[in-house]
Amino acid sequence: MRTAPAEAAEPAALAAAEQRQRQRRGSGGARVALCLLCGLPAAGKSSLARALSRRLPQRPGWACALLAYDELIPPEAFRPREPSPLLAGWKQSRRELLQCLEGLLRALLTGAPLPGPAQPGWQRFQGCCRREGLLPAAEGDAGAASRPLVLLLDDNFYYQSMRYEVYQLARKYSLGFCQLFLECPVECCLQRNRLRSDPVPEQTIQLMARKIEMPDLRKNTWEQHSLILSSSDCISEDDEQIMNLLATALENPERPNEEDTEQKEAARAICAASAVHRADQACRRVISEAMQDAKGKSVLPSEMKSLAEELNKLKAEFLEDLRQGKTVKTQYSDPATSVISSFQHEAINVVNKYILK
Repeated sequence: MRTAPAEAAEPAALAAAEQRQRQRRGSGGARVALCLLCGLPAAGKSSLARALSRRLPQRPGWACALLAYDELIPPEAFRPREPSPLLAGWKQSRRELLQCLEGLLRALLTGAPLPGPAQPGWQRFQGCCRREGLLPAAEGDAGAASRPLVLLLDDNFYYQSMRYEVYQLARKYSLGFCQLFLECPVECCLQRNRLRSDPVPEQTIQLMARKIEMPDLRKNTWEQHSLILSSSDCISEDDEQIMNLLATALENPERPNEEDTEQKEAARAICAASAVHRADQACRRVISEAMQDAKGKSVLPSEMKSLAEELNKLKAEFLEDLRQGKTVKTQYSDPATSVISSFQHEAINVVNKYILK
């Protein structure tokens, strides 16, 4: 893959991005981008993450911090669950870690208090944040970065759902979001893993290789800021593609759900139309049964026409109320069911009026 020389001049895009960051910063809130490093164990994620955390503050003028999941998730989380509920599984540990991350982001962005000992996993998370210089130097200090902050999250992230939950945080707090996916042959990962002082079980790597889900830019628009790198050979932390990806993420923070407004409105319209259709079909059956009942009770043919007109008019009024959201409150939570029940009750009263004439 093509890389930028270490001594190359800083790309103009990076300098321009930093200037725009300064111009657009709000009243004290930090500009933050979350960058996920994904891939198989021993693919080279941690080496690249450490190199980036050293290099980024020097070259483009960004602040940078590294949160390595291997350090933040306790080893006992991966052991078989015991009868005692004291040992949380790895899924629970990941959930707690995400909550700690959100607490840190909230403090950086808004000056809110940091989580305390009551937050599970916070003590371990706090130690890592202190080493990375992310925590406030003094009580009451929000700890917001004076420069745009790139927060590197080093983990396998082998399922898209694992990455998406971090993306949701980025969208919730209007942060930048990008992914560096290190693609490496399984045999290469296994060979590197054998040289580690604490190797991962080989069957774990092989199983993960069968399950891993690469970024899919065509299917998932939220993965648009992603870079897939071949890590069979060493990847330079000065790679121009990486620098441009980080600059793009910082320049283009995710928007909180705004892009989904039209889709949500369309979905609501479809649901409303479906409810009206269900209610219309059910009310038609109620009318048909009511007319049969009236005929069996010897209602005159001339009255039958008036009865049909009155029932159809009543149905139209109920359906219009349903379209407008003006349904009568009943014991049913579903508006369509509520309308059907109310219409059935009113239809019986109308039929009885004709029968008792």
